[in-house]
Amino acid sequence: MGRSLGVGFVGSGFVARFHAQSFAWVRDADIVAICDIDETRAQALAAFCKELGVGEPKIYKDVREMVRDPNVEAVWLLAPNNVRLELAEAIADEVKSGRAELKGFAVEKPLARNLAEAKKIYQAITEAKINHGYLENQVYAPAVTKGKELIWRRGAAIAGEPYLARCAEEHSGPHRAWFWRGDLQGGGVLNDMLCHSALAGWYLLTPLGQRMSVLKPKTVYAQIASLKWTRPEYAAKLKEMWKDELEVDYTKHPAEDYAAARIVFETPSGNLVIVEATTSWSFVGAGLRLTFEVLGPEYMMQVNTLVGDGQVFFSRNIVGEAGEDLVEKQNAEQGLMPYIGNEAFAYGYVAEDRHMVVSFLKGETPFTTLDDGLWTTALLMAAYKSAEEKKVVGIDMAELEGFVPAVAKGTWNPRSIAEP
Repeated sequence: MGRSLGVGFVGSGFVARFHAQSFAWVRDADIVAICDIDETRAQALAAFCKELGVGEPKIYKDVREMVRDPNVEAVWLLAPNNVRLELAEAIADEVKSGRAELKGFAVEKPLARNLAEAKKIYQAITEAKINHGYLENQVYAPAVTKGKELIWRRGAAIAGEPYLARCAEEHSGPHRAWFWRGDLQGGGVLNDMLCHSALAGWYLLTPLGQRMSVLKPKTVYAQIASLKWTRPEYAAKLKEMWKDELEVDYTKHPAEDYAAARIVFETPSGNLVIVEATTSWSFVGAGLRLTFEVLGPEYMMQVNTLVGDGQVFFSRNIVGEAGEDLVEKQNAEQGLMPYIGNEAFAYGYVAEDRHMVVSFLKGETPFTTLDDGLWTTALLMAAYKSAEEKKVVGIDMAELEGFVPAVAKGTWNPRSIAEP
């Protein structure tokens, strides 16, 4: 392509470091700016970028000032969910006013805390005529994309399209306090992680070479629960864990740590297919576990990230500091443990960032856009509504736009899962 895209990060937390790592394998792009109200954290990420050789970012506290920097040609919005809308509207306003020019805008999953906010972000960016992408890394994970290509090309071409996708993401809980707060994050594990699993399943059941919009979502049936973190001993542990950052009190305002949903889609051929998505913050194993399974008439595929690239064993005599050097959300330092050689690559960050950079430089529409983020948010809200009403619900965008989950409002009762 002959030139490098100047990328500005808005946010410098955990996921921003994953994206920074991925840019080491992305050609034609440099991280030229980082915007965060926490200057110390932003400086730490900037130093990490310099160490990786992916740029020497300038630090900003004001997003408007950052996008007016002529070196910033695209923005990766990686900030917490509760500030996404105001940041996106500020970015769009700078572009609409002519004070800034952007070749692209990419936003980390989920698009927003609820459908009303997601729609406003979508409207702001599209009205500003900014090319946009939705950062859903699991859709770009090499094991997922290769597995899909194989079953569709070799299996579906002969035996017919697949009919069931099972996708799950499970770990022991988020890295930052705001994720645990329903009011700030928009919910619990359903909003945080079922956005991954639902869209990954949607993608796997979509015919090769077509956009996911060709599958039409029909109904959702879901259940949420707090299986671990509302138990008194763990609620107390959670409160103590985050006392220096934010109040996280699951005795007063709990969020779900388990969620499951069955989503029915209609395919272009008129068949009904199902995505089963399961997510958990109450999984205690070697670390983050992503699983994908697709079933078709005469074939199937499976992916499990905790199979890993290899294994190591440390006896009880090896005692060291706790960390995540083997796998994200690592829960142990001893015993037989899997490791992943390059998590940014395995989880899809490298492929998605490369795809966004190429799309923005060429002026092409990325494969995943804010349209997909908007529809995913609708599915999530339908899942919360289904869990609250204990029944199958349809995908009525107008109705769901006015819906805010009880978890986000702080009124959810985790004992309600036992009610008839």
